[in-house]
Amino acid sequence: MGDKANTRIGAAGRAATADQPSSIRNVVLVGHSGSGKTTLVEALALTAGAVNRAGRVEDGTTLSDHDEIEHRQQRSVQLSLVPLEWGGCKINLLDAPGYADFTGELRAGLRAADAALFVVSAAQEADAVPGSTRLIWEECAAVGMPRAIVVTHLDTARTDFERLTRVCGEIFGGDDPDAVLPLYLPVLGPESPDGHAPATGLVGLLTRKIFDYSTGERKEKEPDDTQAPLIEEARNRLIEGIIAESEDETLMDRYLGGEDIDLKTLVADLEKAVARGTFHPVLAAAPAAPGGSQGLGTVELLDLVTRGFPTPLERPVPEVTTPHGTPRPALTCDPEGPLAAEVVKTASDPYVGRISLVRVFSGTLRPDDTVHVSGHGLADRGHEDHDVDERVGALFAPFGKQQRQMNHCVAGDLACVAKLSHAETGDTLSAKDDPLLIAPWSMPDPLLPLAIEARSKADEDKLSQGLARLAAEDPTMRLEQNQDTHQVVLWCLGEAHRDVALERLRSRYGVQVDAIPHKVALRETFAAPATARGRHVKQSGGHGQFAICDIQVEPLPPGSGIEFVDKVVGGAVPRQFIPSVEKGVRAQAARGVAAGNPLVDIRVTLVDGKAHSVDSSDAAFQTAGALALREAAANAPVSLLEPVAEVQVLVPDEYVGPVMSDLSGRRGRVVGTDQAGPGRTLVRADVPEIEIDRYAVDLRSLSHGTGRFSRTFVRHEPMPPHIADKVRKENQPTSGR
Repeated sequence: MGDKANTRIGAAGRAATADQPSSIRNVVLVGHSGSGKTTLVEALALTAGAVNRAGRVEDGTTLSDHDEIEHRQQRSVQLSLVPLEWGGCKINLLDAPGYADFTGELRAGLRAADAALFVVSAAQEADAVPGSTRLIWEECAAVGMPRAIVVTHLDTARTDFERLTRVCGEIFGGDDPDAVLPLYLPVLGPESPDGHAPATGLVGLLTRKIFDYSTGERKEKEPDDTQAPLIEEARNRLIEGIIAESEDETLMDRYLGGEDIDLKTLVADLEKAVARGTFHPVLAAAPAAPGGSQGLGTVELLDLVTRGFPTPLERPVPEVTTPHGTPRPALTCDPEGPLAAEVVKTASDPYVGRISLVRVFSGTLRPDDTVHVSGHGLADRGHEDHDVDERVGALFAPFGKQQRQMNHCVAGDLACVAKLSHAETGDTLSAKDDPLLIAPWSMPDPLLPLAIEARSKADEDKLSQGLARLAAEDPTMRLEQNQDTHQVVLWCLGEAHRDVALERLRSRYGVQVDAIPHKVALRETFAAPATARGRHVKQSGGHGQFAICDIQVEPLPPGSGIEFVDKVVGGAVPRQFIPSVEKGVRAQAARGVAAGNPLVDIRVTLVDGKAHSVDSSDAAFQTAGALALREAAANAPVSLLEPVAEVQVLVPDEYVGPVMSDLSGRRGRVVGTDQAGPGRTLVRADVPEIEIDRYAVDLRSLSHGTGRFSRTFVRHEPMPPHIADKVRKENQPTSGR
């Protein structure tokens, strides 16, 4: 069956095309970095006949050869699609990055999928399920997404499948650990001299059959007399777990009464419970042995995906409106319905150009269609909203470096679309005469700033276009042109995300940039009243320049801005020049008077001055006003004001103490804590922004990947004198300039 599938997929460079949503399964693989997701995808592709025994496609490349950055970094950094065929179904496997910095790619995978496969490594220590994986499980549970668990690395020494499944039940099952149970148990081979007994097969708990993979080919056999008793306890627990989720309320009584429930009924109830998302089976998998065509557990896993995971027909279509927000009736997954598709990922290919990975929720997408592009509400991150018509280019399915053409993409399926010049991640594709907008999914906020500058003049000329392309690919990145600090800032999710952004700028778009220290937007204000005279008198032949103004400066409450008051009497400053003085004062305030930061929260009163009938002018009084403000700053203490953010940190209860202590060490003031669900606490604190530049990285380390935070600017406050002195020294011009 696998060889036939390979022929159909690869023939004439075309991909298998699904004609009905009922024959499609969309599955995202989720797990911590290093858990073995990509290796598992390759093993499944081998079992399905999509790659040869060396793990290579027809052109000699492997499925993981498509991204050079991933090769250099030795980890997945983007969502990848691998379509397979098994059991008469098209399976779209979405391999999501496991590292927390690429949560945006993971969220895109969750949006495109109808079920999730959580990959857990048996090589982990006692805390076998990282905190970040637990958070994703909770996200899936909140939307009712069906989930199963696959234990990998069974060929690693010191693995304990029984212990690991028990841990998974406790962590993922919550109040109902019997909703997370194994369907198979590994069969261990002969013990090696180091005490390691590798898994060579699986025991099917429901069928009581042994599936032997020791030769690289799956063979079915009966258990021997020593094996049969060992599986009964696990089998009974599994049956009870399945019956507890059954819609037949009489089944449990019949089972407890001694009736032997037939296998067909148990399998049917299991598949329904998995598709509903109320039961989460645990399976085991390992790569194929050298020369083998099937990895351990891959057949069982593919069978579960095709028989237990839901079709797109069983999952609700996201809410849709018109592009202007008018509600529309709910759509269904109908190939004949109105076209509603969503760009879940955007990438660039040096030969093809922009490539959009699209999930079709309703209708059918065809090459050369003209569609309407609507979206997507991320203007604050450098992504413009779209409301344009575009022509769809070729449709294809990626397979390693290959691009296999598709004739069409029906509701429920996934396809790549070439050369959509306007569409970005999160945008909606719909019929041009019936434009729609799909409600966007939640995107993580980028909270790690990266200030950059072009390395050369040639790089500066290409920087703007390179940043625009980078932003189009990655909606989790925010591009900021800071008007106060005059810095170009990329806001990222973490250090790995930052490194990938810099690498993409260099390798894909030919732009060399340097990272520079990030500056926060400070302010200045007077700490005490002051008086000063601004005198601008010059004579150099012909008309001279003459303007004198006397001012008083006093501090105002925070948030008052700049207030200008005219109290000149007797015409000492002619009326037509008073606005000139104000203009000069405000211009100097914008430039700052101490460390080059805008001056705020003061009242400037013009009390006196002098003018000349010939030499006074608008420009002269502007200069005199600016000089007066600078002179006043020299006669009074000037405070530096730093921005303060309200930080909300959500962490498990066991990390509340360390988080509060850490925030206090950042000059933060904890203003309260709130219970935020079982075992979670929300810590609220006011913290100077200069202290939380790297908090996205530090919190992840402090909470072992389980903490999240948000930040919102609330006000400016005076900076402590010792820190203010340091900032002033850093901003002093060096000699010779």
